[in-house]
Amino acid sequence: MLWRQFAMEWRLYSRDRVALFWTMAFPVLLLLGFGVMFRDNAGPKLTIVRVQSSAPTALDQALDQAMADLHLQVQTLSKAEAEARWSRSETAAQLEPEGSGYRLRLNSYLLAQAGAAAGLANQAYLLAQARLNGAPEPQRIPVQMESPGRRRSASYVTFLLPGLLGLNLVSMGLFAVGMTNVTYREKGKFRRLAVTPLPKWIFLLGQVLHRLTLTVAQAALLILVGRLVFGIQNQGSFLDLLVIMTLGTGCFMAIGFALSGFADTAEGYGAISNLVFFPLMMLSGVYFTLDSAPAWLQQVVALLPLAPFIRALRAVFNDGGSLAGHGLGLSIVGTWALGAFLVALRRFRWA
Repeated sequence: MLWRQFAMEWRLYSRDRVALFWTMAFPVLLLLGFGVMFRDNAGPKLTIVRVQSSAPTALDQALDQAMADLHLQVQTLSKAEAEARWSRSETAAQLEPEGSGYRLRLNSYLLAQAGAAAGLANQAYLLAQARLNGAPEPQRIPVQMESPGRRRSASYVTFLLPGLLGLNLVSMGLFAVGMTNVTYREKGKFRRLAVTPLPKWIFLLGQVLHRLTLTVAQAALLILVGRLVFGIQNQGSFLDLLVIMTLGTGCFMAIGFALSGFADTAEGYGAISNLVFFPLMMLSGVYFTLDSAPAWLQQVVALLPLAPFIRALRAVFNDGGSLAGHGLGLSIVGTWALGAFLVALRRFRWA
């Protein structure tokens, strides 16, 4: 009976082409899209707009050469062109002549790029002055780019892939599990089930097994596409990866079951699930880190289930680490799973 229920869940799910697309195809399209946009392994190039001087000097030429040596891309424009571009907020950093020197204008809306470009421009200015004065060139501190596990990620898509794996689990728990249960209850399917020979535990376990196998298929597809298209490989233990994925699947499925007990209609559940989904998606490090966010916000996010889950997943998948240093984070995920399961038991009803 359990096998038949499991097979029926898969047949019902495979007939819903919209659900299949959002579950299987959309994460792959995201991975491919971001991978193409950020395919340059060296990362984004820093660019600065240089306002053309009316009478170029030796310092101007030395500065241009120094910025080129530091791999800072310079776009030289007239004052009118530069001002028009600045007014459209298309410039992160702008270098302007002022007196016998220069001044930098940084766009407050693009401060991350502007700050990095300004740092290189100041280094180039010191280098240009040293060359003009015949002084020894200032020595810069060597920079080595590597991940916390001492492995240099090839591209942004390597960072993104574990985040998409975690986001898929959240989507599965909130929408494929929670929404399904609310819809079944709203349409009276649970009431009809109560008068059939099918035990309720087989019905629920069939749903759980279907979601678990669907999660495995999702993860395998993403990892396969990452491997074939971008050369991304799991740097750690597949057993550790399986432990993390299993814990995350149980946690987010329990959250979906718990939230379904607070809604009587699919419309009501849609509002509740989105209220949970979007903060998790935006604040948990799926697409970007929160290292520049306020400290209090980072501390709050660290207590959410998705953030420590993705952190542990990246440590294993990207850095080849183990679970040893992630006991606290995984215990947070486990606590959420247990708490959500208890709430689900308390709130669950057949009608």
